[in-house]
Amino acid sequence: MKTRPYIICKALTKKYFKGKTEITPLEDLNLEVEAGDFLALMGPSGSGKTTLLNLISGIDTPTSGELWVGETNLSKLRRNELTHWRAQNCGYVFQLYHLVPILSAYENIELPLILDSTLTKRERRLKVEAALDLVGIRDRADHRPTELSGGQEQRVAIARAIVADPQLLVADEPTGDLDKDSANQILELLKDLSTDHQKTILMVTHDSHAAACANHTLHLEKGQLIEAREGVVT
Repeated sequence: MKTRPYIICKALTKKYFKGKTEITPLEDLNLEVEAGDFLALMGPSGSGKTTLLNLISGIDTPTSGELWVGETNLSKLRRNELTHWRAQNCGYVFQLYHLVPILSAYENIELPLILDSTLTKRERRLKVEAALDLVGIRDRADHRPTELSGGQEQRVAIARAIVADPQLLVADEPTGDLDKDSANQILELLKDLSTDHQKTILMVTHDSHAAACANHTLHLEKGQLIEAREGVVT
């Protein structure tokens, strides 16, 4: 029997007003994503890629339609409920890392866990160390962001995103600020997280090479899905 897709979007629409002008970054979008898939989202600026990412990650709420992630209908949750859901189920990786400059790599990764009052200090330490090992920067745990390369900073950001062991990982241009070698290393890490650790990954990118590292590529234009094809690993 076919399993239920992990992510289901039904007629998903997002509208907002800029002054008196109504903007519709997403309109009647339908999408299904299987658990453990690695999906790349491509399209021109303003096509709705980041809006879709923000809806699926629970950062924003849809105007209409349904949005299921796992067994949760995000379109029915209130803001405070979304915040709680996101902390337990979703990690977010940004293009510019968003690390706290005065904190070490270890302390940056630990931040999401401090919000969980059920964890002891020892439990937090074990989770942080596991995340550091997974992204390959255990030897940089005591370094602050200014002492790290761009690729190392992004590894810290990914470790922070996965330290609570969420099923869903969303990444907005995660290689956009990196050199070629560092970008390839980050893409390999994301593939490993999907393949070896069954994380479901959605990645927004303008880079066709980065998109080719995903299992599938979806193209959006003017808020609608226009094409889907298998990724080709290069």
